[in-house]
Amino acid sequence: MLSGSDTGIGHALAKYLDSLGFVVFAGVLNKDGPGAEKLRRTCSQRLSVLQLDITNASQVKEAYLTISEKVQNAGLWGVVNNAGILGFPADGELLPMSTYRHCMEVNFFGAVEVSKTFLPLLRKSQGRLVNMSSMAGGIPLPRYAAYGASKAALSMFSGVMRQELSKWGIKVVAIHPSGFRTGIQGTAEQWDKQEKELMEKLPADTRQAYGEEYLLGLRNYLLHLPSHCAPDLSPVLGAVLHALLARRPQGLYTPGKGAYVPLCIFCCFPLWFYDFF
Repeated sequence: MLSGSDTGIGHALAKYLDSLGFVVFAGVLNKDGPGAEKLRRTCSQRLSVLQLDITNASQVKEAYLTISEKVQNAGLWGVVNNAGILGFPADGELLPMSTYRHCMEVNFFGAVEVSKTFLPLLRKSQGRLVNMSSMAGGIPLPRYAAYGASKAALSMFSGVMRQELSKWGIKVVAIHPSGFRTGIQGTAEQWDKQEKELMEKLPADTRQAYGEEYLLGLRNYLLHLPSHCAPDLSPVLGAVLHALLARRPQGLYTPGKGAYVPLCIFCCFPLWFYDFF
């Protein structure tokens, strides 16, 4: 079972696992949306599309009951918590509290809700819990305070669950991809709404401290963000597949260019050196 299958990594992963012969339960935010329709049209009959807003406890429970009925005593082999949001990338002081809360609600609390709900099925199969964190969840990155904090919380949750669930043979994995071109970057309409909220709530002294030129530059940073992201999702798909199938999966995967080296520098060097880097 995987969440966030409407677009990006989740959508590609659902199609990839289906092509390999997996029985896939693809959770989507909108079961009538274009992503869900494309999965129904292009994938095999093994794939089931489920309405799954991970911030909606009743939808999570309904998905659990639907899957339980289908797998019965066999249990469920894998849960991939992929659904996530980026939030407007801006300095932590500039971000409204609503951005922090929304990132935590989706990226952390939603994933915890799904994990806790589906653990009885994973216990039956001694299966896998795979949490899609981020490079920003392992190292501090400027302009990603809200997103990074929520992903760091998810990574810590993964680590604790890995220790606690090992007695039942359940393997827990965190994946920290570097920048990939996915649906998480959002649409121009979404960014316009978030940028408007950000600008309207800025106190006058904060606006003056940063300067209009800097604030306008945030939009340019956002527009150029996809050009710095890799279009080929295969490293992430390969990492998830290994996490699901390997006899001894790694506790942490860092797929993508530039994900591993900054993490090593952050862990092994003095903080002043990492900040300079």
